[in-house]
Amino acid sequence: MAHWTDSIVGDRMTVDREFNDHVMNSRFSSQEWGLIMTATEFEIENADDPETARIVADTEKVPQIIPELDNIRSQMGAVGGGQQQQSSSGGGIVDSIKGALGLGNGGGGKQDEQEKLEDAERLTQEYADTLQEHLENNGKWEQVRVSYLE
Repeated sequence: MAHWTDSIVGDRMTVDREFNDHVMNSRFSSQEWGLIMTATEFEIENADDPETARIVADTEKVPQIIPELDNIRSQMGAVGGGQQQQSSSGGGIVDSIKGALGLGNGGGGKQDEQEKLEDAERLTQEYADTLQEHLENNGKWEQVRVSYLE
């Protein structure tokens, strides 16, 4: 079913630019968001019903990359990036190393991973909703919905 997404590449690029503010206001850096989006697939739920059809984010693979988000954050902290890391823990290379080893700030470990997963799932669904709204506003939604069924 990848062919339906091929027809909206330009629309996705537009939505990516528009959605950037959402990402900047989230707990995720743009690099982390890119990894989350790589692990996310989009489907059209109820595609056969024009009234209830909607784009949904399939985040089944996202849990596999959640640990890698810490590696990205650690690398960003080591080179002076990652404003969210710095503001929440003081930043610095020692905190980055401690975080990478699971020793930092009393971080919740599994609880923190679960919170990241929930935030990623919520944000990817917001993206899916924004994408669908964009397609509807540009008269492309019906065409995309029908091509999903083919």
